[in-house]
Amino acid sequence: MARDTANEIGAPAHAHAEAAKPAGVRELSMRSILCGLVVAAVMGASYPYIVLKLGFGPNVSVVAAFFGYLALGIAFKDYNRWENNIVQTAGTAAAQTAFMCVLLAAFDMLRASQTVSFNLSLTPMQSFMWLTSAGLLGVLLAVPMRQHFVVDEKLTYADGLAAGETLIVLDGRGSDARLAARALAIGAIASAAVMLMTEDARVLAWFPSVTLAGTAVMMTTGVGVNWSLLSLGSGMLVGLRINASMLLGMVVSWIIAPYALLHYGVIRANFAKNDVLFWVMWPATAMLVASGLAALILRWKILVKTFRNLSTSSAGTDSFPLKWVGAGVVVTGIALIVTQKLNLGLDLWMTTAAIVLSIPMMLVGLRVLGETNWGPISSLSNVMQVIFGVLAPGHILANMVASGTTGTIAVESEALMQDYKAGHMIGSSPKNLTIMQLLATPIGAAAVSWTYPLLRDTYGIVGEHAGLSSPISRRWAGFAEILSKGLSALPPGAVEALVIAAVLGIVFALLETRTDWVPSPTGIGIGMLVPAAVIFVMFLGSLVERSWWRTGRRSHELYMVPLASGFIAGEAIIAVIVPLLIVFGIVH
Repeated sequence: MARDTANEIGAPAHAHAEAAKPAGVRELSMRSILCGLVVAAVMGASYPYIVLKLGFGPNVSVVAAFFGYLALGIAFKDYNRWENNIVQTAGTAAAQTAFMCVLLAAFDMLRASQTVSFNLSLTPMQSFMWLTSAGLLGVLLAVPMRQHFVVDEKLTYADGLAAGETLIVLDGRGSDARLAARALAIGAIASAAVMLMTEDARVLAWFPSVTLAGTAVMMTTGVGVNWSLLSLGSGMLVGLRINASMLLGMVVSWIIAPYALLHYGVIRANFAKNDVLFWVMWPATAMLVASGLAALILRWKILVKTFRNLSTSSAGTDSFPLKWVGAGVVVTGIALIVTQKLNLGLDLWMTTAAIVLSIPMMLVGLRVLGETNWGPISSLSNVMQVIFGVLAPGHILANMVASGTTGTIAVESEALMQDYKAGHMIGSSPKNLTIMQLLATPIGAAAVSWTYPLLRDTYGIVGEHAGLSSPISRRWAGFAEILSKGLSALPPGAVEALVIAAVLGIVFALLETRTDWVPSPTGIGIGMLVPAAVIFVMFLGSLVERSWWRTGRRSHELYMVPLASGFIAGEAIIAVIVPLLIVFGIVH
């Protein structure tokens, strides 16, 4: 999955060899397809809220597997893990497409910027056409890579491995599977209820009496507790190290920085939260980009191995036919070129360059994801921004659209490879998984295209009272501003902070290769951008998970992941339902 934080829930203690599917077992059945499309719609509509709020997406493969069990296992007593994998694949593909809501949010941020001129505004239909053509192209380009990465290299792909384990457990048809599904349902109901009762906006601020120049700093910066079980569940899945790193970034950004900026006169006594954010986003962006690029450079041997060995891969007997891949790439490539020319004003050569550059970006991303469970695509997109900044200097629209295109194409491959890994564990047909991915990708594109405007208008993306911070979008937009205007566009002191943060990001990336007892630079960077109250609750979630693991390992193994998944799903689904009720005039 595409995310900027490494999930500390790694592969299970034991790994499964490839299993064989029993003869005559249904897989791509009518009911698995229909259930898969329903789950794809739910995941595609709810995932943008999660990503925009947290800045990354938790393990969507496992969540989709539980939804598949709810859709199939309860309604049909004779369902099987292979049908559930079809449903899980659909949910993962749709959510991965919906992840690109970060691009739509970045467009809105740039339109609101006072330092650059950016006027691109896409209608839902234009967004749908763009994301569908790019997403389908990404699925097709990734198909030939399965044999190399999953079968020959046997890379871990920990999220896919976890999804495969979940499919096996849920197919046990015993009390454990039923109780796990019940835990997910209870978590979802509780999360939805908490959001409805608190309106997802109540914050208990710390130290409201602490003032500086007459300003309640903690109250202004929103340090406190956000009553959100989604944040709690996400913290339970992400793990203690990443959450502690994000907490460190939160302290730097929302507690220390405001006092320092006030002291040196960078912000005024009656400052607003966005005044602080506009300053801290630059060192945060520098740390995220520098650490991400350093992590890739440190893995140069892995990358060389990828390009050297890819040509030796051979397609399996049940793989998606390569002639279908070739025809599909031609059709979707032409559709993408036409769409970007008519709707986004991007020249043919620029879209062609974006498609070509997405292939090495995809290869690098899949290798790193397979070995580390860290999805680097959004960090690699910053590299693409530099490349397109050279190809079209000063053209911020071309920079955003072209780099966004390479990211959209490449990010879909992450979901497909995780699904291939889960399928390899249980003996699923790669051809059937690919077909389901192709069916679900437009569902995800439609979900994000029509859901994002509702979320933006209901909760806010830009402005002092924005409820969805979208740190990945801020990094994408901020980097485009730097490339467009240069360092002169930064506020006082931000250049120095940017350089220091970049150096620290590289140092931390170097230390990460030697020990786990070092803060995650990615976690610190995200913690500096996400609202403080959200980060604090995520940290509490990691403490809950760790305490649970120490006191009851059996119950932790059975119920932690489904309960946390329910916490995530409940609020995310309600967050989409509420704007729809407002649109139809049912609530105000």
